Amino acid sequence: MISAFANTWKIPELRDRILFTLALVVIVRLGVHITLPGVDATVIKAWLDSVAKQDATEAGGMTALLTVFSGGGLTQCGVFALGIMPYISASIMVQLMTAIVPKFSRLAREDGGRQKITQYTRYITIVIALVQGFFVAKSLTNPGNIPYMAGIEKFGNLVPNPTVTWFALTVLTIVAGTILLMWLGDQITEKGIGNGISIIITVNIISALPGALIQAWTYFTSGDPFRAIMMVVMVALLLVVIAGTIAITQAQRKIAVQYAKRVVGRKQMGGQTQYLPLKVNYAGVMPIIFASAVLSLPPMMLQWFFPGQAWATKLYGELVGGGMWYYILGGVGIFLFSYFWVAMMFQPSQIAEDLKRNGGYIPGQRPGKPTADFLDFTMTRLTFAGAIFLASLFFLPALIGKLVGLPPGSLVLHFFGGTSLLIMVGVVLDVMRQVETHLLQKHYDGFLRKGKLKGRYDRLGNQNNAAPRNAIVYLWTVIAILIVLAITAWIYQR
Repeated sequence: MISAFANTWKIPELRDRILFTLALVVIVRLGVHITLPGVDATVIKAWLDSVAKQDATEAGGMTALLTVFSGGGLTQCGVFALGIMPYISASIMVQLMTAIVPKFSRLAREDGGRQKITQYTRYITIVIALVQGFFVAKSLTNPGNIPYMAGIEKFGNLVPNPTVTWFALTVLTIVAGTILLMWLGDQITEKGIGNGISIIITVNIISALPGALIQAWTYFTSGDPFRAIMMVVMVALLLVVIAGTIAITQAQRKIAVQYAKRVVGRKQMGGQTQYLPLKVNYAGVMPIIFASAVLSLPPMMLQWFFPGQAWATKLYGELVGGGMWYYILGGVGIFLFSYFWVAMMFQPSQIAEDLKRNGGYIPGQRPGKPTADFLDFTMTRLTFAGAIFLASLFFLPALIGKLVGLPPGSLVLHFFGGTSLLIMVGVVLDVMRQVETHLLQKHYDGFLRKGKLKGRYDRLGNQNNAAPRNAIVYLWTVIAILIVLAITAWIYQR
């Protein structure tokens, strides 16, 4: 494995893709720490310094989840305050419309229809970002009511001059930040490594990992000696969850497919057995992301549309603080979204038709509709197992919290099981898969380079979608300048 990582820097295209991805990741993190115009950054700094001294148990369920997914953009009042969540919400809406509205269903099957659906998703993202940006800007004028910024009003006025001009500029800045993040995600997908949107979410999650580890160390090594034993249990659980996540992600059911013999010209084709792999966790991390996006909406809606209502206040506390209803709704959402995603992406009728057209059949199943019914039945059972696993991971932090004495929504528990860990493991596996593909292709190309096709290989080697090398050099030059300026400013403040 070490040699494989070393070989990644020997492939020019792969090296350019990795450097380009890392450069955009740095830009994403810089945008989180650039404060919105008109917001007093000194108040945020004083509040964050006080929060860092608090106990790890003070993080909430939905509060911790929002903080993790925004990468701290909400608490920092940064340009990327909303993160990529408006795009996730828009994707959910478009997927639902594709499954329900016949016009969208026909459009998805047409040539170029997916591009139009992607364009509609971006338009809906802008609308959602405008609405959420409006409420974020409104909440900044009265930060005492914001659950993820509790107590900040003690350190001064967050927005010294909340005029109409400031309000409009803040909303436009937040929307522009979301659009920029969406564009950066597309650039990573096209010219970098991995899925851009998933990479951005993972980077935002990892950014909170050091603070969570420090809080965990402080909590488990102070006070009762029994806590130190619990820390060992937590680390062992972390390894078990990672191993289980990798096993379920890689697990698949292989369906034997037999191809009939046929003669094409002078060649005999078919007469061999191949396998159709069906993944146990076919949906991957998407049900977790979808459920998290949906769970972020009810607390805001309850606070906006039902202020002062007793039932709304109780439900709001359950969702924000990681109570019973938070885990019930989250578990049900993950389970349903698992089936929904599989129903959208896995088409047994189309697979059965392709097998029939190519002379393939599943032993014991007649071609056509019986084959489609068999694939649908098999995939339904596999999805049930995958959905149970995802829901169990979602409930795991609450169970472990009861065991070690942490509240269910603690930020520490989000990294020792559950949503954050599953997303990180899934995205890292996807990135490693793509790197492995490039490495295997390099071995094949290296074999051709020694033969007579070297010139042909050189021509093909220039036809890649990686970012231009000049652009990568310019990006890293700008990043280096910013890092030097930041270090200089930090030394000056000291």
